[in-house]
Amino acid sequence: MTIAVGLLLGAGLVLAVSPMLWPRTAATTARRLAPLAGLRERLRQAGLGQVSAAVFVAVSVCCGVAVAALVAVVAPVVAIAAVSGVVAVLTPFAVLASRASSRRRARRAAWPDLVDHLVSALRAGQPLAESVGALATVGSSETREPFLLFEREVRASGAVSPALDALKNRLADPVGDRLVETLRMARDVGGTELPTVLRNLAASLRAELAVRAEAEARQSWVVGAARLGVCAPWAVLLLLSSRPEAASAYNSPLGLLVLGIGLVVTLVAYRLMVALGRLPEERRWFA
Repeated sequence: MTIAVGLLLGAGLVLAVSPMLWPRTAATTARRLAPLAGLRERLRQAGLGQVSAAVFVAVSVCCGVAVAALVAVVAPVVAIAAVSGVVAVLTPFAVLASRASSRRRARRAAWPDLVDHLVSALRAGQPLAESVGALATVGSSETREPFLLFEREVRASGAVSPALDALKNRLADPVGDRLVETLRMARDVGGTELPTVLRNLAASLRAELAVRAEAEARQSWVVGAARLGVCAPWAVLLLLSSRPEAASAYNSPLGLLVLGIGLVVTLVAYRLMVALGRLPEERRWFA
């Protein structure tokens, strides 16, 4: 008892002086907020920038708890209910990633035409800010709103550089970063080579689109096979667990061990297949 009291006292003293011995730094805060920062970036890419990352996580957890309770009522197997809850928690993140990926593909396909429109406006003698703002009337719906807000900000304040920063954050796209930084450099430094640079950018984007489209068409079957291989065994297991004798067998220690090993193998195999079939995404160097 004396040892336990001494340990508790020592732990209390360490916690009391820890803010002075190990003060919170900006790097520590950034590391702690890194997961939420990545989620906020993904929400912006999916067009849900107004949704809070904490709210999204809370809703996902609530969905997991509700699904686990429902599955426990239908199939009274602890392991299956737990797995169903985990899947329900991860499903909103998967849907978010899919939505962000589809929007990235749509923007990637729209960028060459947008750059061509920008080159045409610059060659027609329009100012840089008006040329960028005119992109709000062309292209896909995923790109019109950021350029429309850019045009409104420039008209309201007259400051182009802050509006370019806001445009880059709203686009949340590597190509958008390159385009915005190119426009910023041309505006700050000047020069007559901007249309040529933009034309070269559009040509490289079209070549990249052609190569990526061919590769995605060839690797789509890999992703489909991975999803089918993950869902099929657990769907069969859910049907079998509706029988009382199967539910009692799966609730035994050996049954839980078998299900746990199967879950680990399923997750590892799925992640491996997806990693092998995934195309590399361009990183945002100017974010």
